[in-house]
Amino acid sequence: MNNTQTVSADSMPSIDQREMRKIRRKRARLPYLILAPAFVVTIGILYPFILAIYYSFTDFAFNKAKVDFVGIANYASMFSNPDFWHSLLITLEYAFVCTAVETVLGIGIAFLLNQENRLVKVMRVLLIFPLMIAPIIATIVWQLMTNPSVGVLSHYLNVLGVHNFKWGASPHWALFSVVLIDVWIYTPFIILLVLAGLKSLPIAPYEAALIDGGGTLFTFRNLTLPMLAPVIIIAAIFRLMVSLQEFAIIYGLTGGGPGNATMTLSLLAYEQGFLYMNMGQAITYMVLLWLVVFVLSQLLVSFWLKAQKRASGEI
Repeated sequence: MNNTQTVSADSMPSIDQREMRKIRRKRARLPYLILAPAFVVTIGILYPFILAIYYSFTDFAFNKAKVDFVGIANYASMFSNPDFWHSLLITLEYAFVCTAVETVLGIGIAFLLNQENRLVKVMRVLLIFPLMIAPIIATIVWQLMTNPSVGVLSHYLNVLGVHNFKWGASPHWALFSVVLIDVWIYTPFIILLVLAGLKSLPIAPYEAALIDGGGTLFTFRNLTLPMLAPVIIIAAIFRLMVSLQEFAIIYGLTGGGPGNATMTLSLLAYEQGFLYMNMGQAITYMVLLWLVVFVLSQLLVSFWLKAQKRASGEI
């Protein structure tokens, strides 16, 4: 006799429909909860940006109770101002020189540090120190080192026969001085990125090149550089974007001087907004600076995408 009893569907425990609805509601809300932080950040970025665009068409100033709409007057005044074109040229010169020097030095030093021994490990730690110092503090340190009376760098120049070197006090050497400080602070950033890229390169292509008799120069030119190009371009993008907006180093060392030898767009906007109380005009300079940063970064991103395709073998 078969003792197996058939359990009817009606006798099985039923799932609470209300619990099912709660689960479905939670699942439906989950994407919105995940996107909420990004949405808040986007609003936090877009609101000040849109407000800045609006104020660039006004005569907004901290010492005025009423804000009047002036249309494109601020932009017309900006493009007709010789100081603006001079500052734009200084900004681009400073940014491109800093980025180029830091990229070349960073790549070279990263290759030297791409070894495993005790000295290299110590040097990796020491080279990170400049990144741990605030730019304005580093600028003050460099001011002391370049002081004509007590500065250690001025002392060594005197030993080499170079006397009374003006550094940031000279219109001819002021830009060189701020670039030198920028290179000292931010070259370790390039080193870290390039060194990380070197450590992530696959070994198989190098083994194949070694078997085929490829030399050091061949592997560097045909393997290392193409595979490392996306990392190098990313590092250059970050440095170019920051250099175009640099304020602390230049303001701390020269304040835009002597004269207007180091007057970048950031310092010109600061001067217009906080010294001459013409905030509407100052915001116009910053909007233009944003446009410059945006256009140049987009160009570099397009180069990065092509370099990434080459590195992956798609091109």
